[in-house]
Amino acid sequence: MSKQNTHHTAGVFSSNLQVISRLDYGSAVLVGLPVYLVRHLQLVLNAAARLIYHMRSAAHITDMLISLHWLCTSQQIEYKVAVLMYKVLHGSAPRYLGPLVPVADLQGRQTLHSAGTNCLVVPSDRLSTVGSRAFSVAAPRFWNALPAEMTSAQSLTSFHRHLKTWLFSQSYPDLII
Repeated sequence: MSKQNTHHTAGVFSSNLQVISRLDYGSAVLVGLPVYLVRHLQLVLNAAARLIYHMRSAAHITDMLISLHWLCTSQQIEYKVAVLMYKVLHGSAPRYLGPLVPVADLQGRQTLHSAGTNCLVVPSDRLSTVGSRAFSVAAPRFWNALPAEMTSAQSLTSFHRHLKTWLFSQSYPDLII
């Protein structure tokens, strides 16, 4: 590999890391974004993958995304929200993100079947445009949709691993993991 080619590859890789880190950094605030806007972000992610693999814009992107271990944009947003939710519930997130109320802590609910789960109360959203996008509404809703064995993970590392695998299977359902 020539020195010029090495510098080009390093530059492409560096620029892609910047794009991916920017998408990843702000993805938690993108929850509930309209599909057409999420699609625009997915196109940026696809372009970054094509740049890494030096592929033309007409090339199929799925295999590239899988080999890079990148989630689709909508699952990437869900991943960030779920990790934040895990941190909130385990006391390692900023205090302004909580408190969120588990179902078992509600008065009169301790004896219900749902009290034995890790489900959270989803507050009603009053504003149809923004209310369902608020962290206090969207995060418990997504948390309650996760499998119980995932929400009861004992460590953040274990939660990360199980969540990424589960979301990867959601992103690429035809892939055998």
